[in-house]
Amino acid sequence: MSTLFRFVSIFLLIGFTSCLNTKIDRMAKKATSPVQLLDSPSGQLQLIFELKSGVPTYRLNKGPEFVILSSDLGVVLEDEDLSKNFEIIGYGKRDSSSTWTQPWGEVKEIVDNHQELAVYLKHDSGKRMNVIFRLYDTGLGIRYEWPDQEAMNEFVIMEEKTEFVLADDHDSWWLQAYIPNRYEHLNIASKASEIDTAATPLTMKTDNGLYLSFHEAALTDYSSMSLINRGENKLQATLFPWMDGTGHKVRAKTPFVSPWRTIKVNEDLDGLVNNYIELNLNEPSKIEDTSWIEPGKYVGIWWDMHLNRKTWHSGDKHGATTEYTKEWIDFAAKHGFNGVLVEGWNETWDGDWTKNADQFSFTESYPDYDLEEVVDYAQSKGTNIIMHNETSTGIENYESQIDDAFDYYQQLGINTIKSGYVGDMIANGQWHHGQYMVRHYRKVVEKAAEHGIMLDVHEPIKDTGIRRTWPNMMTREGARGQEYNAWSGDGGNPPNYVPTILFTRMLSGPFDYTPGVLDLLLKDNEEGRPKNRVHSTLAGELAVYVVIYSPLHMAADLIHNYENYPIPFQFIKDVPTDWEYTKVLAGEIGKHVTVVRKDRNSDDWYLGAVTDENAREYVVDLSFLDDGKEYEAIIYSDGPAADYEVRPLLLIKYGQIVNSVSTLKINMARGGGMAVRFKARN
Repeated sequence: MSTLFRFVSIFLLIGFTSCLNTKIDRMAKKATSPVQLLDSPSGQLQLIFELKSGVPTYRLNKGPEFVILSSDLGVVLEDEDLSKNFEIIGYGKRDSSSTWTQPWGEVKEIVDNHQELAVYLKHDSGKRMNVIFRLYDTGLGIRYEWPDQEAMNEFVIMEEKTEFVLADDHDSWWLQAYIPNRYEHLNIASKASEIDTAATPLTMKTDNGLYLSFHEAALTDYSSMSLINRGENKLQATLFPWMDGTGHKVRAKTPFVSPWRTIKVNEDLDGLVNNYIELNLNEPSKIEDTSWIEPGKYVGIWWDMHLNRKTWHSGDKHGATTEYTKEWIDFAAKHGFNGVLVEGWNETWDGDWTKNADQFSFTESYPDYDLEEVVDYAQSKGTNIIMHNETSTGIENYESQIDDAFDYYQQLGINTIKSGYVGDMIANGQWHHGQYMVRHYRKVVEKAAEHGIMLDVHEPIKDTGIRRTWPNMMTREGARGQEYNAWSGDGGNPPNYVPTILFTRMLSGPFDYTPGVLDLLLKDNEEGRPKNRVHSTLAGELAVYVVIYSPLHMAADLIHNYENYPIPFQFIKDVPTDWEYTKVLAGEIGKHVTVVRKDRNSDDWYLGAVTDENAREYVVDLSFLDDGKEYEAIIYSDGPAADYEVRPLLLIKYGQIVNSVSTLKINMARGGGMAVRFKARN
């Protein structure tokens, strides 16, 4: 049992223990009223639970402002409708206040301060279901519990009735759910009334300036949630089904808990970005010794293939060769990168590899790639090989090999895997986001932890905070990454992509965007795609390392481009990936943002600012800097005539001495940005 877990347990089950039985210590009392009130710790939010004619409902207010109007709760089982015909048999309240330390993260210390209300319900069929609310000053978590009981053993959820009835038709930023290509789409900006079915996180802004985010936490053995528009400002949870004709959404056995349904409520964008409700709603780390889990930056054989300079498959242009990998190892060692990613190393990439789901080997290398030799060479140079496991959605094939493969990697000393699940559907016809795959993703995380392996998952299930419980789950894709700039038919990610993604996808957790491309015009692209390029300036591309958080960040470009652009490359080498503190200084969703983060391992701070297709200029104060210290601000800024479309490579680097009472002028060209290192002087 980890030290962190032992510490939290002292709070008499106040913290994060799964509560699966009505006899738990929640100070349970007989119900005296169908209405129960709960205030957040500082009274900023108020929850009202009410049983209306047998239907459990809730409301959420922030002072005089209605956040969520009366909304129904419950589920529909295969043999029973557990959304009505209830009576209250008891309730319990308790509070919790604690602080815990992330082994890595956007911030070092996280405060968990909440009030909890448990409502114990009994259906007229005799089945019991509890509804648990955890109310924070900045949001709400809702979970269902089905305790061990004679009236209910194995059961199937056919539909979830959880509602979120909005107080108005809010501005919204969302992704369409239940469509091909998973989460890899551009966000849609619209009114809430125009939402069809949205993946989460779903972000909104009210007319009164409140920011809302709807998501889920602790997705472990359940189907992932999307939100369907039921009209009249009502959103309802919808779950991905098992694709076997049964219509089943979740298959379970008591005792059982659902994930938490979460609503973040913040007055500004800084609060929204630094709202860690989902992490707090997950259990503490199950890994006792996390010393082997290390954030860092990596390079490797990946961007070559997207530019068609190299191939994943064997042949004259094969990228994953022993010789080429050693070039990258030498480069990584020279410049201090933690790892070298090598894709296309294992047999079965030949032909249409997307159809090789049942053929991929995770231990057998191509003849021109000596895995053991390159691993030894990398370790002799002080860096590591990042193993690539592309499943092509062949889950049964992957799981049949995973023990042998992970044993082999552990013997070699490989401590990081980038996995992939390319395909619109899983090979056996399941969704990436249904219960079948939720179980698989969690199984891989746990297997990796047993073998001392960190994970970077592409084509993933969305992050719901399980990185707290399994901190070897470092980062994931789950959005359009850098590769879209190389080959997407729309030309690539537009300038407003990064200032949107921070407030949408990034609210769920780290994102392996693979930044650091300095050849913005993609002159190395041998595919002949004139529309494709990185829609940014050099300063804007550097700023991504600060704006987009990932504990494992890639420097994605080719060796010769880093050698040709030594000035911006210096910032890529300097910027860390593990932070003590994060703050949003300025921003507007989809338009611009300025973020500062403090390095966890030094007194240095870093700033990243990006803008959309409009040039912007404003001044920020530097009061976040430590009092009494002077800093050398090393500034990478757009040149005076820079423009992401016609002059993206114009970059100026300059320095000035600043302290906590100084100000800094943010000057960004169209599609540009600014990156700053504040290097402590004393």
